[in-house]
Amino acid sequence: MTLPYSGDAFSVPSNVDVIGTMNTADRSLALLDTALRRRFEFKELIPDLSVLNGLVVSHDGVDINMVSLLETLNKRIEALYDRDHMIGHAYFIGLKDVPESEQFGELKSIFSNKIIPLLEEYFFEDWQKIRLVLGDNQKTDKQYQFIQEISRNEDLAALFGQKDELEQYTIRSRFRLNPKGLEQALAYRGIYDPKEAADRAE
Repeated sequence: MTLPYSGDAFSVPSNVDVIGTMNTADRSLALLDTALRRRFEFKELIPDLSVLNGLVVSHDGVDINMVSLLETLNKRIEALYDRDHMIGHAYFIGLKDVPESEQFGELKSIFSNKIIPLLEEYFFEDWQKIRLVLGDNQKTDKQYQFIQEISRNEDLAALFGQKDELEQYTIRSRFRLNPKGLEQALAYRGIYDPKEAADRAE
């Protein structure tokens, strides 16, 4: 082809393929989407659980099956949001290259710095839904919850005084990140197996 401004000839060698990636946010730009679809073919790439087969992170006698963990997270995200926002296997594939003694530390870092912030963005800090995705609502022992719910009736008199007139308002629940939960192997196991985690805790 001839470039419109310079008039120079331009071509792509026959042995070169151009591959681009885009996420859901990019695809939502209608004009860009239409322009690209006229010129390229699209292939959906969903999380591939098979690349995590056999990956088990062990800590304090607790085995965390990464296939079960990611599969459960994505089923919940798909139910609460949509399938376009499922978490990719790429977040966890690096665990395979880490020595076993360091895998749990790396898993903590992944959840603290990537997974939980990503869920905050997905659900616009709707902590109830984030708790549902992480299975915190099913963990009977609060120390294994990543996000803890603070009782809405917790010392309201101390917060607002005796004549608070709260009967005419809906008091929202408050939530806090539980850093100690990130240190507990049972917190991760509890994402996909809350009963087993509860039994081990006892």
